[in-house]
Amino acid sequence: MTISPDELLTTTRSVRKRLDLTRPVPMELVRECLEVALQAPTGGNAQLWRWIVVTDPGKRQAIGGYYKRSWDTYYASGSSAGRLFKDDPERAATQERVSGSAAYLAEHLGEVPVHVIGCMLVPGALPQGNQAGLWGSLLPAAWSYMLAARARGLGSAWTTLHLAYESEIAELLGLPPDVRQGVLLPTAYYTGDSFRPAARQPLDEVLRVEHW
Repeated sequence: MTISPDELLTTTRSVRKRLDLTRPVPMELVRECLEVALQAPTGGNAQLWRWIVVTDPGKRQAIGGYYKRSWDTYYASGSSAGRLFKDDPERAATQERVSGSAAYLAEHLGEVPVHVIGCMLVPGALPQGNQAGLWGSLLPAAWSYMLAARARGLGSAWTTLHLAYESEIAELLGLPPDVRQGVLLPTAYYTGDSFRPAARQPLDEVLRVEHW
């Protein structure tokens, strides 16, 4: 696939309904994406990220079960995407689509052929207060993984709902106590052949220059 940098950056989406649940993903392709991810910036060049790739069907189904429980709680709380911007008909329709695709992923996460879980090595307790310095070393790498996947014909979705059951999933996967999960990237080939930029607020509505 040949794609310009701007097109890659503006058309890489969270893929949920369009994940191909039946087509195997070669581990070598996942490794290529992670090799790209490891080139992302990291605070102090510490490179404390750790990556868990889960392909075992039983483990994926177990993670999917925890994920579904977390989604059900989240949806019942009234804070899901579909409940936002109800007073804006155009934006509300988009939010409903996002919520619908998230619900689909919750029902089928265990069937997605590859689960990539990005973690950080955190000796001791998580830092108090602002944790941006910690997770800011993982999030660029996870986004780089998504971009590399898109460039190779794979789809992925950024999600953290599994973290409601972080300890259970850590036990399932044998993670030591100092490895903390930060993001789950379900990965599969995607169906269809096109993505386009998403509707966003105009830049001038969210930009301030020099002062607020």
